[in-house]
Amino acid sequence: MKIAAATKSSPLHEDNFSEFDIAVIVPCYNEEMAITNVVEDFKRALPSAKIYVYDNNSNDRTIEKAQEAGAIVRHEPRQGKGHVVRRMFSDIEADIYLMVDGDDTYDASAAPLLVSLMVEQGVDMVNGARREVAKEAYRLGHRTGNKMLTGLVKLVFGAELKDMLSGYRVFSRRFVKSFPMMSSGFEIETELTIHALELELPVAEVYTDYSERGENSESKLNTISDGIRILKTILMILKQERPMTVFGLAALFCFFIAAIALIPVLANYFETGLVVRLPTFLTACGVILLGMLSLVCGLILSTVTRGRQEAKRMQYLMLESPHSIAENKSKL
Repeated sequence: MKIAAATKSSPLHEDNFSEFDIAVIVPCYNEEMAITNVVEDFKRALPSAKIYVYDNNSNDRTIEKAQEAGAIVRHEPRQGKGHVVRRMFSDIEADIYLMVDGDDTYDASAAPLLVSLMVEQGVDMVNGARREVAKEAYRLGHRTGNKMLTGLVKLVFGAELKDMLSGYRVFSRRFVKSFPMMSSGFEIETELTIHALELELPVAEVYTDYSERGENSESKLNTISDGIRILKTILMILKQERPMTVFGLAALFCFFIAAIALIPVLANYFETGLVVRLPTFLTACGVILLGMLSLVCGLILSTVTRGRQEAKRMQYLMLESPHSIAENKSKL
């Protein structure tokens, strides 16, 4: 995985992407104060791209502002960022997808660099890691939670990303169309990251400026509740993608408890030849059986998971890579 620094002087910013179908997709909820700047900034950064704003039941003037700025506005009635991203990935056809939040906190001028890395290196996801330009931009609770959750994913899945929860990313077509999305809320970023890690897709990360929200603009994130939901998503995906690890640990725990219970029973039996703690002995045997059952479940689910991963990989490989799309475009 490549970790690069985004600089405005980079020659990659001069590249022309007019031959690619680029879609800038913006999930949006009550962002009337920021959406105009977001649309206009990305139109300047990527003149050939189409800007899609997907409104998620806003009750302010977000839709009107986005339309006035020149965006294509669509709607997703099911509340939650995950539902919006699922709809965007399903509806929109493009070669390259750039997803960004509609709160005007991400640096649009870095967009050409992110797209360049995808085209030149042939990666399937470029993550825009947040680099604060103001102390107020990134709340302490969010920063701490991000580090903890990123560390957990790194421990379990071997992630190299510095900012797993960034809302600024570029995806290839084959990433988007092979992504089996399950999340409904802000935990979607976690699922996107784990999908890339699970299939061992080529990924890059670039540091981009992250600024504070504008005046009268409020964050939709809740540090505690959203953090819990993200943690639950990680544990759920861990159970689905690493069943042998989960059920194996459960089996070891059962065997450990059974061993503690059996030691005094067996010691007494070897001394007297009698099992004087029959309830304890029977309970320990039951716990051992439970551990064996957990182990068998882990083995079976591991086989099922392997088959599902192979199916996702085959779906992924059926679509063109960024390099292949670039080569085909150059021949036209």
